[in-house]
Amino acid sequence: MPEQSLLSDTAVPVVLSLAQLSHAGGRQVNQDSWGSVLQEDLACVIVADGVGGQYGGEIASNIVVHSIMEMFVEEASFGPRALQSYIEHAIAQLTRRQAQIPRLKDMSSTVAVLLIDQKNRCALWGHMGDTRLYLFRRGKLLSATKDHSLIQQFVDAGHCSPEQLRRHPRRSILCAAVGVEGSAPADITQDVTQLQGGDTFLVCSDGFWEWISEAEMEQAALQAGSAQDWLDLMHEIVEKNGKASNIPLDNCTAFTIYVAEP
Repeated sequence: MPEQSLLSDTAVPVVLSLAQLSHAGGRQVNQDSWGSVLQEDLACVIVADGVGGQYGGEIASNIVVHSIMEMFVEEASFGPRALQSYIEHAIAQLTRRQAQIPRLKDMSSTVAVLLIDQKNRCALWGHMGDTRLYLFRRGKLLSATKDHSLIQQFVDAGHCSPEQLRRHPRRSILCAAVGVEGSAPADITQDVTQLQGGDTFLVCSDGFWEWISEAEMEQAALQAGSAQDWLDLMHEIVEKNGKASNIPLDNCTAFTIYVAEP
């Protein structure tokens, strides 16, 4: 059962539609993992980006996604404490696997998790690292996660411009990730966000957001008529910008979620 009920039992649940893509980009292996699951009126969407050689990153992200989905299915709870427990479960499972297999001791993963309570028309989310979640309303950016990265700290301190988040050579140095000893904790929203029909979410790894600006995301959102349309439009921009850079493209994973009135 949800931790809290924010609206009356007569509230009409919102309807969700999802679209998703993932590919290896210019890499040999796709170390991103992803998942979505619906339990009663609760939805959970996860994207994880693994780090580690010899398939370690692929294993790490897979453990994170499946651990969170496993506990969500078991408990089907909504609230900051519930989301915290899902991520802590993933951390525990990954730490256990690191101890079991010495060659995988350095594997780790970023993660972003979105929980939606359809009946009570609200959402919350949490993340570690530089996998991001965006919320748009009427085609305008309403909220976005802030990376746990060295360059984000430089931006916050005024030593770098926000544009450097996408281009700085040290942009991949993280301050938080699942499986890293001494990592900063997960950042979890403590106040739920009330949803409206027409709200749209984007959950994506850095191989996606690095090649599309927030302004381009907004423009695509205004043009799109569905979650799939929006994802397709943004992916075209990601591919175009990435290829023009002549930089080998990273693994690329994204979910788009449309919130609609029934």
